Amino acid sequence: MPAIDLSTTPLRELNQSLHALAEGNNETEWEVLNPDGRHAVAVGIDAPVSIDIRGPVGYYCGGMNKQATVTVHGSAGPGVAENMMSGKVVIKGDVSQYAGATGRGGMLVVEGNAASRCGISMKGIDIVVKGSIGHMSAFMAQTGNLVVLGDAGDALGDSIYEARLFVRGNVQSLGADCVEKEMRDEHLELLEDLLQRSGITGVKPSEFRRYGSARKLYNFNIDNADAY
Repeated sequence: MPAIDLSTTPLRELNQSLHALAEGNNETEWEVLNPDGRHAVAVGIDAPVSIDIRGPVGYYCGGMNKQATVTVHGSAGPGVAENMMSGKVVIKGDVSQYAGATGRGGMLVVEGNAASRCGISMKGIDIVVKGSIGHMSAFMAQTGNLVVLGDAGDALGDSIYEARLFVRGNVQSLGADCVEKEMRDEHLELLEDLLQRSGITGVKPSEFRRYGSARKLYNFNIDNADAY
């Protein structure tokens, strides 16, 4: 297992080594020591490897991830897993704002809380937050799933498209064009799968409520002008 100590090794050298990995490479398990809040740790990886980061990270950790499993044993700053394509990013602590922004695939699991704008403009990513999320989360969310075991702040799902939002706790308010929707059998099955894949046990899908688009903002309608 390669172990990279960022107190002695430049971050650029770590990321260059990870970018150079190819399919079939024997170095499939990596450990990063002393990240000390550095930005852009383990970004742009495109290989089926596992990276354990032992400590807190700054901006954009795991951004543009493809195939890799990145686990942060600590908290993360803004934009974790931003524009993620596939693979999995797990944060053992809390995350700052716009976690999983514009994510197109893969799964982001936050074991703590997420700040504002979690899942903003998500485009296919699955995000599971074991704690609560802040205001304006899932703003303009296009596709994918956001699962929240705790509470959600103001303006959840503002201007949402076709993403599915599942919240177990209280929602402070819904954003423009976001409404509560019926939880059908297919949604219960989907939620069960998401909970299992994120390692959550003892929580029933029936305990959640589903939110999504009322589809009134797709085309301009003068009767809905106040909602724009």
